[in-house]
Amino acid sequence: MKIAEVFTSIQGEGILSGVPSFFIRTTGCNLRCVFCDSPHTSWNPEGRDQSLPQIIDGAIQSGIRHVVLTGGEPLLQHDIAELAACLRAAGLHLTIETAGTLFKELECDLISLSPKLANSTPWERENGKYQQRHDDLRIQPQVLRAFMDRHEYQLKFVVDQPNDLKEIQELLGKLGQVERARVLLMPQGITREELDARSPWVVETCKKEGFRFCPRLQIELYGNQRGT
Repeated sequence: MKIAEVFTSIQGEGILSGVPSFFIRTTGCNLRCVFCDSPHTSWNPEGRDQSLPQIIDGAIQSGIRHVVLTGGEPLLQHDIAELAACLRAAGLHLTIETAGTLFKELECDLISLSPKLANSTPWERENGKYQQRHDDLRIQPQVLRAFMDRHEYQLKFVVDQPNDLKEIQELLGKLGQVERARVLLMPQGITREELDARSPWVVETCKKEGFRFCPRLQIELYGNQRGT
């Protein structure tokens, strides 16, 4: 499996924010979000091959119970289900972070679904080379619902401006029953200044709609640095 990086930090996003976690970041992604905060796994993928025993041993040796399998898009890895099963068999709590465009039967304690809104489409970057494929793939309601029916879940949306709420509401309508407290709105931004500028209206939207506000603790604590 090609791995971009492994590191120990705290979970910066979602319902487990603040929990010490061991991150396993795979490389490669089928989307090209214009605001991607890990371009070394998407726009310019890099990494090195590691065997499943190496990856699993690293997680166990970290001494941290919570493991986060992220990317890029980890579900692109052909042996991701085996890795997930082995991590849980080792007694580790496993979160898998995915954009929800691909479905696989797998084991995890929390599936963190991050459907990409229209604000993510790279209309101009690299002369729009990826915009059509990205736009066609970014929302897959049947995949999201399949994961939600099988696992404890959170739905995390990166929001850029207030009118993003309309697209979120439309998707929630397609998904059927969704627990509002499991819908997280996270302001788009890879700097503290960007987060500070967007957070107030995102918080107000969460208060009005019953959603959960999702900070980006890793940005607030470390800035946009790899390995944090």
